[in-house]
Amino acid sequence: MQTFGKFSTNFDIEYLTQHYIYINEKDEEREDIKITKDEFEELLGKKRKTVAGTIFLYNPTISPIGFHTNKKLADQGFEFDDEFHELALNELMHIFAKSIKDGYRGQLIEIKYLFNINRPDIEPTPILEEFDADLGKYSSNQLTRYDKNLNYQDYLNIRLNGKFVYFGSGHKHDRHHKDIISYAKNLSTHIAKLGKVIAFTYDNNQHENECVENAYFLAPMATGKMRDIRANAFKNAFRTNPPTIQKIS
Repeated sequence: MQTFGKFSTNFDIEYLTQHYIYINEKDEEREDIKITKDEFEELLGKKRKTVAGTIFLYNPTISPIGFHTNKKLADQGFEFDDEFHELALNELMHIFAKSIKDGYRGQLIEIKYLFNINRPDIEPTPILEEFDADLGKYSSNQLTRYDKNLNYQDYLNIRLNGKFVYFGSGHKHDRHHKDIISYAKNLSTHIAKLGKVIAFTYDNNQHENECVENAYFLAPMATGKMRDIRANAFKNAFRTNPPTIQKIS
């Protein structure tokens, strides 16, 4: 698998504004046939045919090949040139690479995020308080701490290619962050009305028919005893194209 992204910055805050994964074709020896950035952009130019669907996650922590996520990209000399760059595979992308295979080869999958800010461990932090305040102002002309266009999804005008949306954006929303909760719920319920196949992983804490309304979606990656269970559920979801809803106990 390969992954490509486009970064932007504003007021010294860095965002991953576009992100795609490519599921490689195999050669006769079952090795991945790598594509170049130019070949990726050719596929992207035909995305109505080449994008299989969308995966929604919480926020990115990823870097271009040759850079790392331990400090800001700007501090490492990265040039924000409004171009796509091939990205290094992080732990979550490795889960995707092991899980999304046959049935998706030669296709792109878009990765979207609740929050595009590209940094680790934003939850729980004071950043979420600022996000919550921002989202309370989102539909107004008031200034926000984080860039409205770069950090957040305009769910009423969202554009999605492909036939499915897999939600893996998480389910533990702090009840004090009421505007974040509304944002996540509005996003999932609006997308469900767009005619896409909806898939996610859930557990006994919610009924399947409540998950979209409540934005209750288990993330593909977990720690401890749930680590393999979540990863396997994600893999099972993507055994078919489009993916399927999975329940874990």
